[in-house]
Amino acid sequence: MFEKRYVRVTIFLAGVLLAAPQGFCEGLESDWNDFLHYTAIGRLDLASGYGQKIIDGNADPLELLELSEDNPNGYRILLRLNDSSAELREVSGLILDIIEEGRLMRRTDPKIITQEIRRLSTTIRGRIAAEQRLKNAGEYAIPFMLSALADSDRSDEFSNITGALPKIGRTAVRPLVAALQTDNIAVKAEVIRALGEIGYPQSIGYLKFVVENDESEQMRGLAEQAIGKIDPAAAKLPAAEHLFSLGESYYYHAESVAPNAEYDFANIWFWNADEGELVREEVAQEYFNELMAMRLSEWALKADKDLGKAIALWIAAFYKAEATGIAQPQYFGDGHADAMTYATTAGPEYLHQALERALNEGNGYVALGVVEALAANAGEKSLLYRIGTDQPLVEALSFDDRKVRYSAAIAIGQAGPASEFVGSELIIENLSAAVSGAGADELGAELSDIYSIRAIEVLLKLAIGRNNTVDLSESLEAVINATHSDRTEMQILAGNVLARLVSPDAQRAIADMAIREANDIEVRKQAFASLAVSAKMNAKLLTEEQVDAIYSLISSDETDVQLRTAAASAYGALNLPSERVKDLILTQAAS
Repeated sequence: MFEKRYVRVTIFLAGVLLAAPQGFCEGLESDWNDFLHYTAIGRLDLASGYGQKIIDGNADPLELLELSEDNPNGYRILLRLNDSSAELREVSGLILDIIEEGRLMRRTDPKIITQEIRRLSTTIRGRIAAEQRLKNAGEYAIPFMLSALADSDRSDEFSNITGALPKIGRTAVRPLVAALQTDNIAVKAEVIRALGEIGYPQSIGYLKFVVENDESEQMRGLAEQAIGKIDPAAAKLPAAEHLFSLGESYYYHAESVAPNAEYDFANIWFWNADEGELVREEVAQEYFNELMAMRLSEWALKADKDLGKAIALWIAAFYKAEATGIAQPQYFGDGHADAMTYATTAGPEYLHQALERALNEGNGYVALGVVEALAANAGEKSLLYRIGTDQPLVEALSFDDRKVRYSAAIAIGQAGPASEFVGSELIIENLSAAVSGAGADELGAELSDIYSIRAIEVLLKLAIGRNNTVDLSESLEAVINATHSDRTEMQILAGNVLARLVSPDAQRAIADMAIREANDIEVRKQAFASLAVSAKMNAKLLTEEQVDAIYSLISSDETDVQLRTAAASAYGALNLPSERVKDLILTQAAS
């Protein structure tokens, strides 16, 4: 068995060598042949040198592509090396990149495409060859073909071009649907017919838009016929629904709408009404689908301005595009706002729809963005909005992403919920966790600190408002621990919250913070102010040791004047027996 396999490999490698032009040629061809030769005989060190020479020599991509096509066995070896050879993987990968660049150049070269369009109107053999090359050019051929159709001086080529148009296939759909905006009736008619012939469902929404909105009865009729060829049942749904559904396909990265995976970019097509031509924008593959989902949402809203779910999809797609970290596409133009700006402008109904989509998808970035938008501009009723039986923001309280949970708790908490709901206990649970700094390793110290401050501010708001929906006592331990924070702001806020909790532990924690000499003087003064509030609301709950410590501060001439005043105010609010006050007065009295 081993011997048979060895014979097959030997024959294959011999075929590679025989297929390569013999002798030593000058330049790129020589380097290419030597690269394959030394690869075939297993001298990978020498092969690597010749491969690097091809790369360093800035090889012409088109010439290298032709060499690879002249020797298909050699090209297959190159593919295998890229997959399996650690020694030659990097070099072979770079050579393959050059070949693919040549393939793209040949597909997109305007001169070649224009020649092939003219070749459609030569011989039968010429037309067949031209149709195949135009199909290889795919979407790149469409602008030139439509331009030729619109040229009255080339009317004799019209039938051959229109015959070739649908043969481009699926890749032609995106530019063709954009071209439906042309005001050239003859060209538009052929575009509609081509879409019907191609038969790809992606075009149905656009065709139905023509049926619903075009001024020309002829165009509307042609569009209906085209839809009938693709899917007769689709005519029952309005254009807006078709366009929205297609937008969702892009949003969820459906295989049926995926761009060419050979390249790291994809094309978005637009119609330039001023020039009467198609234009394309190259965008990164990473967010092509999201940008197309936004485009389809826009088209759906053009078809039906009241289709609110298209607004929600647009917002979710924009956030999802931002999550890639790639700059906004050029066609957005200068000064284009970010997703948050649009989200805060949108009503809570649309934001909840976007949030539900993000939660169902498990997309933390989108969910967080939408929750923060809701927190910025929504009240209690809108925050607890229902979609059917679901409350998206409440569901966000138990989402996998900690940031989303914290932000949802902050959003609902600061709105001051007036009644309990299923899951309301999660508000305090998440706020307490944020105050405690839970998940700091996951969030990072800076973000964890931000969340802790935001969370304790919400607790304070709930405490001041004496909110009965949430049980603030559940946060007691977290807030007491916050009095030991190394951040002055956090300590002061913690004291303010504790002042409004009915608990001996709360009042005693405030007193400890006020007494502790290691604390900043401002923290101590504010703690005494909080202690005074607690005393007025709850009377004295301190230990005698704490009372003695406060008295010592007041009675000492060495105590800072402002601190002494704050301590005296708190002491008075405690409404203690007059014995201590009498002693204080007599101590300072002159004999």
